[in-house]
Amino acid sequence: MSQRALQKRIISATISAMDEAVADSLRKTLPAQTMGIGIADLGCSSGPNTLMVISEIINKIYETCSQMGIPLPELRVSLNDLPGNDFNGIFMLLPEFYRNLEKENGVGPEGCFISGVAGSFYGRLFPKMSLHFVHSSSSLHWLSQVPPALCTKAGKHLNKGKIYISKTSPPSVLKAYLSQFQTDFFAFLRSRAAEMVAGGGMLLSFMGRSSPDAAAEVGSHQWELLSQALMSMVLERRGSTLSMPPTTPHAEEVANIVEEEGSFIINHLQGFEIDWDGGPTNNDDDNNNNNVVNGFENLSRGRRVAKTVRAVVESMVESHFGRDIMDELFRRYGELVDQYFSKTRAKHINLVLSVTRINSCY
Repeated sequence: MSQRALQKRIISATISAMDEAVADSLRKTLPAQTMGIGIADLGCSSGPNTLMVISEIINKIYETCSQMGIPLPELRVSLNDLPGNDFNGIFMLLPEFYRNLEKENGVGPEGCFISGVAGSFYGRLFPKMSLHFVHSSSSLHWLSQVPPALCTKAGKHLNKGKIYISKTSPPSVLKAYLSQFQTDFFAFLRSRAAEMVAGGGMLLSFMGRSSPDAAAEVGSHQWELLSQALMSMVLERRGSTLSMPPTTPHAEEVANIVEEEGSFIINHLQGFEIDWDGGPTNNDDDNNNNNVVNGFENLSRGRRVAKTVRAVVESMVESHFGRDIMDELFRRYGELVDQYFSKTRAKHINLVLSVTRINSCY
């Protein structure tokens, strides 16, 4: 299963919660805002999954407006990612997207305006009180930076030989990652609070953990295996200075930051499990076709995971070690993941958070 297919499974698992959040936000903001609805997908990436999400949101808006007996407002859809994202890949899909949208809901380009917004969602991206619904999937577990506190003023690396939190990491490493997540997520909420109207909703899904222990195996072991692959290549001296910027917060940590920021109320906060490789793809024509196209059909589960992880982190690892080691590194990583799969069913925890903007006096 490719990274794109795994993301699609995660999105599909949150559709019900997203539909509920969209309908709730419309009931609280319409009909006062019938002149236009602002929608943002944050961390949208560049594949067709982005437009799948937008299509689902628009379908729910259409259904809810029909139930409320009001005309469908004009839709302002903003697709956000970092400046290096391939927005052209999305824009090339728009003609077919609009054709399908008009066929399903009678909404053409004149009723739905889609644009790309490049920038970090840990800061302001949109005008004040311009958004009614915000969505983000598989993005907020990436921090804005590697926690600076992982390195002392004297240049000592506190997590030597590791690229993320592990059982052998000192407490200062766990504290550094939590502190960076608190800073980043607070900044995210504060930025969205300024941009959203009262009653607007957000549906966010991102990797987390079920255990209060930040070094718990479910949440960190995927990176522990990548560390082992690096160390096996006798790169310890250089590898010990590489740190990855993901995080896997616990639901209670997330809730505490929402409460501290103070602009949102939590409607729904829950975790669900998903296999590292998304699980079996039998009888799933879409995934099977995707696997054939990407050459995944004859790969072991561990090697599929390795290819998926490589697609996400290769640029970070390559900038540290160079291109020459990449093939061998991820070959070894795939073998380690296969060994791990032989002993256990490896799971990710994904958190799903639905919140409502409680006021617009900001």
